[in-house]
Amino acid sequence: MGGNRYDWLNGSGKEDDNFVICNIFDNLIANGDIDPIIVVFPEGRSAHDWTDISFNPAGTNLLGFYYFDYELRYDLIPFIESQYNTYANIKDTSPEGVTYNRLHRALAGLSMGGMQALNLGIGGYRCDSTVYTETKSPWENGLDTTVLAPGMLDLFAYVGAFSNAPTSSDGKVLGSSLGSRGYRLNLLYITCGDGDKIAYQSGYVKATDGLLDAAGDNLGDYYCILIKDGLHDFHVWNNGAFNFARLAFGKEKQSLESKVVTKIL
Repeated sequence: MGGNRYDWLNGSGKEDDNFVICNIFDNLIANGDIDPIIVVFPEGRSAHDWTDISFNPAGTNLLGFYYFDYELRYDLIPFIESQYNTYANIKDTSPEGVTYNRLHRALAGLSMGGMQALNLGIGGYRCDSTVYTETKSPWENGLDTTVLAPGMLDLFAYVGAFSNAPTSSDGKVLGSSLGSRGYRLNLLYITCGDGDKIAYQSGYVKATDGLLDAAGDNLGDYYCILIKDGLHDFHVWNNGAFNFARLAFGKEKQSLESKVVTKIL
């Protein structure tokens, strides 16, 4: 919620003078588990004043969280794919191009970013200030749901949510969005610590409840990983990043049969 594009780096800390999150990806590549990848840490606020990290439900700094999909689709992804040598090319909108491109992109986030990965990536509810909705906030934080986001399953075949925030939509809503789209999600990886007082019950449990049944055949591999004694911190999130990356882009051949995995680690 109060983070920025540097949090994945600084929050993880350093080891051997390198950022831990970078070491995680470097080791996956060095060990031959995945091919080289481009990892982008954007400003998820998508606001007029992206430097404002205050909790202000009526301000665009917070509203931008729930409309970040526009910036991803129309600004960030086109910029990345025009500047770097990527497999994916968002300019190719042919059915064959979309099918190919989405297999080379993944979307994941921690905490509020986990909510965005679910609500905006799969298709959950956007939120706005109750000053404008004139309704009561179910979370008692000045926010309430408004309209469903269309999702970005045409862009991403892999979605990960690490300790997703309480404003994540419930599993039946997310699963219904998955089930009604014309694209199959190859991997959904959701993880949280069972000691996380921010995200466990109101985020992780809510978002996973009923999701699988509602998604039907449009969901491939589905992982629900609960970390015993895990908190709202980078021990959980780095573990999630490591496993999500190798499951999404791992070189080992995957079975055509979908896997549903629920674990307590």
